[in-house]
Amino acid sequence: MSIEQEIVKEQAFLDRAYTALDLMREEARLMMAGVLDTGRGGTFQSRTERDIVVRTSLARLEQLEIGDQALTFGRIDVATPDGEPEIFHIGRLAVSDEHHEPMIVDWRAPVAEPFYRATGLDPQGLLRRRHLGVQHRTVVSVEDEYFASADGKVHVVEGERQGPEGLADDAMVLGGPGALLAALGQARTGQMGDIVGTIQREQDEIIRAPLPGLLMVQGGPGTGKTAVALHRAAYLLYTHRFPLERQGVLVVGPNPLFLRYIEQVLPSLGETGVTLSTISGLVPEVRVTGRDPEEVERLKGDPRMIKVMSRAVRTRQRPLKNDLSIPFGATTLRLTAGESADLIARARRRPGTHNARRKFVETELATLLAAQYQARRGLDLSDEEFDLDDFSRQLRRLPEIQDALRRMWPRLMPHELLHDLYGAPALIKVAGDGILTSNECELLVRGRSTSLDEVSWTSGDAALIDELKTLLGPRHSSKEKPKQPRRDEGWPQGLDGNEGDRRDRRDDEVRSFGHIVVDEIQDLSPMQLRMLARRSLSGSMTVVGDIAQATGPWAPASWDDVAAYLAPKRLPQLVELTVSYRTPAEVIELSAKVLAASGTGLEPPRPVRVAGVSPIVELVEKEDLVRAVAQGAKEEAVALAPGHVAILAPRELLPALREGFAGAGLKVTDPRAQGGPGLNSPLVLLSVDEANGLEFDGVIVVEPTLIAQRGATQLQPAPEATRRGLRTLYVAMTRPTTRLRIIGSENFLF
Repeated sequence: MSIEQEIVKEQAFLDRAYTALDLMREEARLMMAGVLDTGRGGTFQSRTERDIVVRTSLARLEQLEIGDQALTFGRIDVATPDGEPEIFHIGRLAVSDEHHEPMIVDWRAPVAEPFYRATGLDPQGLLRRRHLGVQHRTVVSVEDEYFASADGKVHVVEGERQGPEGLADDAMVLGGPGALLAALGQARTGQMGDIVGTIQREQDEIIRAPLPGLLMVQGGPGTGKTAVALHRAAYLLYTHRFPLERQGVLVVGPNPLFLRYIEQVLPSLGETGVTLSTISGLVPEVRVTGRDPEEVERLKGDPRMIKVMSRAVRTRQRPLKNDLSIPFGATTLRLTAGESADLIARARRRPGTHNARRKFVETELATLLAAQYQARRGLDLSDEEFDLDDFSRQLRRLPEIQDALRRMWPRLMPHELLHDLYGAPALIKVAGDGILTSNECELLVRGRSTSLDEVSWTSGDAALIDELKTLLGPRHSSKEKPKQPRRDEGWPQGLDGNEGDRRDRRDDEVRSFGHIVVDEIQDLSPMQLRMLARRSLSGSMTVVGDIAQATGPWAPASWDDVAAYLAPKRLPQLVELTVSYRTPAEVIELSAKVLAASGTGLEPPRPVRVAGVSPIVELVEKEDLVRAVAQGAKEEAVALAPGHVAILAPRELLPALREGFAGAGLKVTDPRAQGGPGLNSPLVLLSVDEANGLEFDGVIVVEPTLIAQRGATQLQPAPEATRRGLRTLYVAMTRPTTRLRIIGSENFLF
């Protein structure tokens, strides 16, 4: 049968599948309508059952809504004993006909595994694997791979293409190379798409890895580590629906722009109940709006800050300086400084968080003063006429007692405590004594603000606040009703750093999750890694990154450094993605020079494809830099239309570049701006340190020498390249899928 006939045959099947999908949606709507028509009355049990049916129906309808995504993208022909192959179509969700007979199997089902795993050496029972090219609801192409049958022969359709154009290495084992190259060759849309139809074997092995434990994935540029991590989240939710649907799955990305870039991947795979967050967004008490200088950022991420924060809490557990007189009815009670010191010492020895031990302090103080009160009145503690609870309530109403408790053991909120600490050099000195140097203590000093809303919190602050939250515990016990927070107490915001979830995020408990997925983990500090560890219910995590792309001040030397702070409950597993699908060979070859100079000792990934165009390196006079970049942007936009081009530059050059683009009549977008087109704009201008994890059709890297000096001390007359700077440059150079242009005023490694 010819390829054209196969396309017609597959189109007929796809039409029947869409009809079946419409019937499945109608069944879900009818089920929901059936219970809604019964009215709102009935017993408690009937109302509960009705609510369950409605929620289930709504979730089902949401899963069945795939938009313009291809319903099926592949097929496998499985060998059987009778010689007649069993055919399975693979798709993004399972579809059954009106008789509930399966037509399409979910890509995550065990029967679909050979679609991703089969090779010539290990066909896994397949006779044929077919990749379908589908646009909207139309089959446009068919690509078949044939495997050995029972007689040991491989049957290939006459004229089938071998080694499609664009492959960097014909010897590389790929599943559906034509479909893969077609997907990789498409222009970027400004949002990451799923790779469910072109997942390769090494990626699939990671996606389907067992749930328990810590899985660490090392992957260089273009290896698809982000997509693999997201597809793994979808796979785990499908395979372990219970308990993960109840426990929750958390996906952590490096910044809000990245979260917007990936936000459609999981919904396109039928999973909408996953929480997306930046690392700072996990701390609802504050909104991150500021940036620390590099030395301060590094200090706040230092594991020594664990002891500093513990000491900062301890300094707020203080005995009275002087004896306290307390008028109570017709008598005056007295609390000596020595008694308060003994009480504080006993409270410090007790287990539990700071705020939880406040109750012990209150109880012990009331018991101490009650004994004094009874002794003066000649009563006995066991006297039935004496009500200790009532005495305690009266005592706590007294201003003198309230002031004493605030002095001795105040109820604390983490962001309030950190704000007070930064604003008091003496407190920082006490908390850091013997842990930090005097210069480091001075780095932490920050002027006090009249309102916590005015504080320019940083990502380093968020990690310290989270550490303090663990030490302090909830400000109120579960039996106490917390008061409405004041604006100056710091209202919580949404997990992505916005205000959307404030009404639901007043609980100061740390939420934990059944599984956590983290991207670009190499840029997290030890204090931020501790944040992740305390949010894991069982230690089940998938963390992906590239040590060679570590651009933060706490770049790990190895994956052991990452695992150490995640405190895995079992031996972690490290796997590597070795093939670059997105980044073309020409870019890999040039960027490998920067990788080698960065001293990581890592090899670049092996590229799948060639773009057919070499990177352009331009050396211009400094005064001509902005003009040259604007001209280059125009040329790249024309060459890549309708694709997307990013101009990646050092942060300090962004204002001059924006002004130059405006003068040249060039519309360039800041993709971080709320309400704008984001990464969907044809031309975007972005700071080089915010490009990690993103991809574009074309990239212009501005002033590579300046980028390579990132983090260099300003005291040197001629700053040299740093490991952090070279890694940042390596990240910027490996963002394009097609074209790379480098424009600078100083010669570099090229």
